[in-house]
Amino acid sequence: MRLLCNGRRMPWKRRRIISFVLTRNKPCDTIFGTQHADATRGCWRRISGASRLDANRTDIDRADGNRSDVTWLDVPADNLLFSGLHGGDASPVKLAIVHDWLTGMRGGETCLERICRRFPDARLFTLVHRRGSVSPTIEQTSITTSFLQRLPGAQRHYRYLLPLMPRAIESLVIPADVDVVLSFSHAVAKAVRPPAGVPHVCYCFTPMRYVWHLRGEYFAVPGSVEGGIGLAGRLVRAPWSAARNLLLDRIRQWDAATHSRVTQFVAASQTVRQRIAECYGREAELVFPPVDTDFYTPGAGEREDFYLCVSALVPYKRLDLAIQACNQLGRRLIVIGSGPERRRLQRLAGHTVCMLGWQPREVIRDHLRRCRALLFPGHEDFGIVPVEAQACGAPVIALGRGGATETVLPCSRESPGTGVFFNTPTSAALAAAIVSFEQNAHRFVPTLARRQAERFAAVHFEKRLVRILERVVAQGTSCTPLPDC
Repeated sequence: MRLLCNGRRMPWKRRRIISFVLTRNKPCDTIFGTQHADATRGCWRRISGASRLDANRTDIDRADGNRSDVTWLDVPADNLLFSGLHGGDASPVKLAIVHDWLTGMRGGETCLERICRRFPDARLFTLVHRRGSVSPTIEQTSITTSFLQRLPGAQRHYRYLLPLMPRAIESLVIPADVDVVLSFSHAVAKAVRPPAGVPHVCYCFTPMRYVWHLRGEYFAVPGSVEGGIGLAGRLVRAPWSAARNLLLDRIRQWDAATHSRVTQFVAASQTVRQRIAECYGREAELVFPPVDTDFYTPGAGEREDFYLCVSALVPYKRLDLAIQACNQLGRRLIVIGSGPERRRLQRLAGHTVCMLGWQPREVIRDHLRRCRALLFPGHEDFGIVPVEAQACGAPVIALGRGGATETVLPCSRESPGTGVFFNTPTSAALAAAIVSFEQNAHRFVPTLARRQAERFAAVHFEKRLVRILERVVAQGTSCTPLPDC
């Protein structure tokens, strides 16, 4: 590689700039772990000295005295196929991203943020967008919304628009000049109509839970958890339940019929992979969601005598089990999160339970570093919070179903672990698991928890998902699956 400028050795400041560019612009066989054809290797690439820098370019102006100077670098052509990953200007891939809705930063938006950062020129399509509700990286993307955006109150009460969502997602028009469509779907995004001949990769958090697997949990009657709603209540709710189930059955039929619009499914966990096979009869590759293990790290202080829940306050998360178990045992419990269940859970909470509401992630990290253990009573498809807890060295007490069984290592008499499971979703079973944990706390190893969390670091998510996109673009609509993670 030549580091010359107009026949002379390049000034030291520009050499530092070029070193920075090349560090970010590693060949694709390093980034993706794959090899490309040699036919285009050794091509020349023309880059402006400041094309990769921020708006402040004073150092370059001082170093060269002439912004029109151009450096020619001998860069392998491997850098060109997905140069859009790094903001390159040499035929970057044209990516269209589809997301169900943009109304807050949750696990799905964390995945989306990583891809938006890697593909800053991608266009983003969604049903509804509440401005300012997601990270600046996502907000700065070119966002197109559906007709639902124009309905009064849709940005806050979008869940009630479920009957309109199939039509809304199909109304989104993806430009015909894109190279690939990537959807992040837990509802209807996977049913977007890609342009003819354009492959569609769906990163599936789960097939729609409320129409396939968890209808009862999503539409649970609050009173039923606390002893029943009575005959009158059941008579009033019966007609509504019948109409609701009819609607959900029709949406399930539509959801099953539209899987053919997806070229390649990618599952967020083995649990989701099995659901995709059950619901759609399709195979899926496995890419775990990203966990920010650089941010979530162990603290220096001692652990304190309280348990912790970090969750949206919605019925299927089963925070009521954690509250009831701690009420029964007289244990301190701190709940971080907000949602429609807050009032009911506050009424259920005893004097040892403190509900903090929504908190920034710095506060969450602080509590994960100090808590006795994380309680995770819901049946989740993956569950990022238990991995964040382990990244901070915290034990996890979780329901032994779903994604937690893939991320938490149960302790036993023979070997140490990072958590303990309870198998029945009842407060009594959770209380028994808490007592068992307290009796065997010496078997939980914080360093083992940290190593387990690092398996799910964000770099692995980005690398593997981009490899899949690269392969799908190269092969079109016929894809050869990668081996499992």
